[in-house]
Amino acid sequence: MDIKTATAIRRLRLVSAPEAVSFLLLLVCSVLKRTTDFNAVPVMGMVHGVLFILYVIFWADAWNRTKWSLKTAALYFVLSILPTGGFFAERKLRREAEDAVIASRAREEGKVSA
Repeated sequence: MDIKTATAIRRLRLVSAPEAVSFLLLLVCSVLKRTTDFNAVPVMGMVHGVLFILYVIFWADAWNRTKWSLKTAALYFVLSILPTGGFFAERKLRREAEDAVIASRAREEGKVSA
C-alpha cells in the first residue's frame, strides 16, 4: 500500500467516529426539541452535515485509491448513514490498514510473494 492510499484510509477513519457521534447528538437534539424548549438542532445539523460531507469526500477518495469492490464501497457508504455505523466503519478500516501494513512488511522481508 502506498502512502497516498494509507493516508486516504486514515482520513476516512478519522472522520468516521466523529460523524457517528454527531449523528447521535443530532438525534438527541431532535428529541429534546420536541420534548423541551431546548433547540440545538440547527447547530448540530450543521456540524453533522459538514462531517457527513467530509466522510463522503474521503470515502470517494479511499474507494478510488484502494480499488475496493462495489460491495465493500457500498458497505462503507451504508455505514455512514446508520446512526452508529461510523464506529463500525472506523474499526473495520483500522483492521484493514493494519493488515495492509503487516502484508507490506512481510513482502519486504521476502516471506510472501505478491
